[in-house]
Amino acid sequence: MTRVPVIPTIIVAAAIATMIALGVWQLNRMDEKQAMLARYGAAQTMSAQVPYPADPAGIDAVLYRQTSVTCASLSGATTVAGRSAAGEPGLAHRATCNLPNGQAVTLDFGFSRDPAPVEWGGGEVRGTIAPGGRIVASQGVAGLEPLARPDPANIPNNHLAYAGQWFFFALTALVIYILALRRRGRDASAG
Repeated sequence: MTRVPVIPTIIVAAAIATMIALGVWQLNRMDEKQAMLARYGAAQTMSAQVPYPADPAGIDAVLYRQTSVTCASLSGATTVAGRSAAGEPGLAHRATCNLPNGQAVTLDFGFSRDPAPVEWGGGEVRGTIAPGGRIVASQGVAGLEPLARPDPANIPNNHLAYAGQWFFFALTALVIYILALRRRGRDASAG
């Protein structure tokens, strides 16, 4: 009977234990993500406006809530991929909204299919606070169509799949190591 190598066995056992721990961690993250998505879904149904947080640390508490800001000026206008309120693909017009207190907020202020910059000097905007702290305007401004409202249902919750992958990797490592030990034993017996 051949001896099981100690050091390689310890290394493989540590790797398998790490993979199992990562799988369990992903299962815990899945529960946390489901709770977060439920909180965002509830926030989306609230009609009362909230003030836009002056401290970036407060953004998470008001995600998917309605807010109203006054853009004293705009800078950095650009376009990014977006959807209209009717669900059509196109472009979201985005700029940095400079609030009267000096705070800068990313603002998606309308939808179009034309990438040409739109002239808009700022003003009062009502919208939804989206991930990253940006505001998606409820109504298009400067002749633009309204954008689709941010939806927490678009946030993936694929932690169960990740957990399954880690458990599969652990099982694969175990099977490969057992096969390697068996081959080593056969080679030692033949020699």
